[in-house]
Amino acid sequence: YIDVQVNGGGGVLFNDAPTVETVATIAAAHRRFGTTGLLPTLISDDLDVIAAAIAATDAAIEAGVPGILGVHIEGPFLNMDRRGVHDASKIRRLDDAALEVLSSAKHGCTLVTLAPETTTPEMTRALAARGVRICAGHTDADYETLKAAFSNGVTGVTHLFNAMSPMTSRVPGAVGAALENQDAWCGIIPDGWHVDPAVLRIALSCRPHDRFMLVTDAMPGVGSPKDHFMLHGRRVTVADGQARLPDGSLAGSDLDMAGAVRNAVAWLNLTLPQAVEMASASPAAFLGLQSVTGRIAAGLRADLVELDADLNVRRSWIAGRPS
Repeated sequence: YIDVQVNGGGGVLFNDAPTVETVATIAAAHRRFGTTGLLPTLISDDLDVIAAAIAATDAAIEAGVPGILGVHIEGPFLNMDRRGVHDASKIRRLDDAALEVLSSAKHGCTLVTLAPETTTPEMTRALAARGVRICAGHTDADYETLKAAFSNGVTGVTHLFNAMSPMTSRVPGAVGAALENQDAWCGIIPDGWHVDPAVLRIALSCRPHDRFMLVTDAMPGVGSPKDHFMLHGRRVTVADGQARLPDGSLAGSDLDMAGAVRNAVAWLNLTLPQAVEMASASPAAFLGLQSVTGRIAAGLRADLVELDADLNVRRSWIAGRPS
């Protein structure tokens, strides 16, 4: 499985300590659940922390930490009104200084989530021209704005339906623009809490399933017995498969990729091959790695998962080595 949105795992949060050790801990926690490739994800933070996160993933790849495909910088170039649990004090505009930091990775893929209405088409095109992949997320963009963004470097949306302008009878919003665009990649969190399964089934009826990607948006509780963690000074409680702030707001998820695939099969009218494709080949193609990984085929890297009859992970391999 390939997960492009992993905030934490194994009891640690990437933001708290963007180091090689943190990256290795997160990757090890998720390997238990069949994740053979991932993007450690940094939520909105200062530019120096973003630079440290990119340097940490570069160093992790150089050190041979298994399964690190790059880094996901989720924010801080977001709409304040759609920031969700992101720290309001970190929200900022995309500028030339940020452009330099975001394009500083030496290895792997860099994915940036931003709100297109908070920047300009020229800036998104400049970022994309530097090889950075861009998703719209935490956005209040209207239909026309996101539709235009898809022609200016934005290639998908982060956690479809969550933290974005909804589709209503007269206002299609960001959700409508994403569902209409048959080429846009859409990340979805199939934990039953972020989006009602019926809504995801409706979305899947609108466009090809292989343009959806299963993501976890995982927090430190995955692969850890800890029942809470701190997020920018706020306590997040992990219980019943959820990660919530004291006011009840969701703060990421407690989902792993094995659970995401099981839920997709159980809830979304998908066959197992379709669900697995959305957890492997689709994110690989989104990252431009379709000739490297994501499928079982001659010449591709042997990133493999063995499942039991209940779709629990028995064993996994990364580049042919047991993981």
